[in-house]
Amino acid sequence: MAEAKLKDLGSLKPSLKKLINAPFSNPNTTPAPPHIRNIYQRLSREAKERKYGERPWITIAAAATFTLNSPQSLTALHSVASSTVPHPSSPTSTSSSQSTLTPLLLAELIREVGLKSISFNGIPRTINCLNAFRSDLEVNPWSSSLSSRPSRTVTNRNINDTISRGNSLWKSIYTPHHSKLSQKLALAHPDLPGYILQGHYSMLLSDPPHSDGGTVPQQARLGRCLTSLVAVACLRAQTGVGPQVLSHVYGLKKAIAQELHKTEDEFEIDGAEGKEGIERLAGDEGCEWVLSSVDAIAKAIGGGNFAQWEREAHEEEEEGVEDDTQLDGEVSEVSNVAEEVQEELQNGRRRESKL
Repeated sequence: MAEAKLKDLGSLKPSLKKLINAPFSNPNTTPAPPHIRNIYQRLSREAKERKYGERPWITIAAAATFTLNSPQSLTALHSVASSTVPHPSSPTSTSSSQSTLTPLLLAELIREVGLKSISFNGIPRTINCLNAFRSDLEVNPWSSSLSSRPSRTVTNRNINDTISRGNSLWKSIYTPHHSKLSQKLALAHPDLPGYILQGHYSMLLSDPPHSDGGTVPQQARLGRCLTSLVAVACLRAQTGVGPQVLSHVYGLKKAIAQELHKTEDEFEIDGAEGKEGIERLAGDEGCEWVLSSVDAIAKAIGGGNFAQWEREAHEEEEEGVEDDTQLDGEVSEVSNVAEEVQEELQNGRRRESKL
């Protein structure tokens, strides 16, 4: 009886299929606009002129593009980055002694950005974008060298280190309010802080050690600073989550204040130039450039289902920041959490200015 019922599920009524794929529901990914390459090329030039570094601008562009659900644009981004970033003659080189990015390393970097964007954009669009991006890469002989071993599998051996790593990242981003924020999240739902900390900050947003068996090369790992850039770019492209954009802008600045970029292997391969570049990018002028860059990508691609970005033909500068209480794309009913945290930060700065 049960098997017969399952067989009946094999066919849906035409009217239901039609409704599922109704154009007004935007059921498909967002196509790449003809001029998206020009946008990426401009960001590359500006990043070079401002000496922000190569990996940061590619990270920002990839995160925004994943958010806007445009895998065709990801392929264009990879093409632009491959043509503008100096790299060795071998497209498959992954030697950690090289700070330059080969086409293979660029693909790995973009895939890592997509994976971490799950914490801000959700799983479905990331699956669709990563699958389409991987398919587009198949035309390249080096695609067979893409990493294939997982590095985030939790075992009895690494579970304590994994949770500790996530707690450290959470504290680094939200200090000195990390404990209070966890308490606020628990009021919204008792499982919320545990899920966010263990499921996202521990398992996904913090980078696992190479000893966990993954094959992603060092040049493609994001580390603390670039992870904050992923957060800022994803949330900005979404719209409606201004408090969270603000929190992660502070998170980027805190990473520099904590001098994490000076100790992480991810920036060791870039040398002094890379470290100075991320310092400049974390300044107010640099953060303005990050937001403006995401806005340019969003207005070019349009749609994305999260946001109501209009095409550049209808571009208008909007003022103000949307008020929303969502945390990292996972929290939908946490009343005034981010607002209270930022208010306390501002009050603390006022007290410091009076001393």
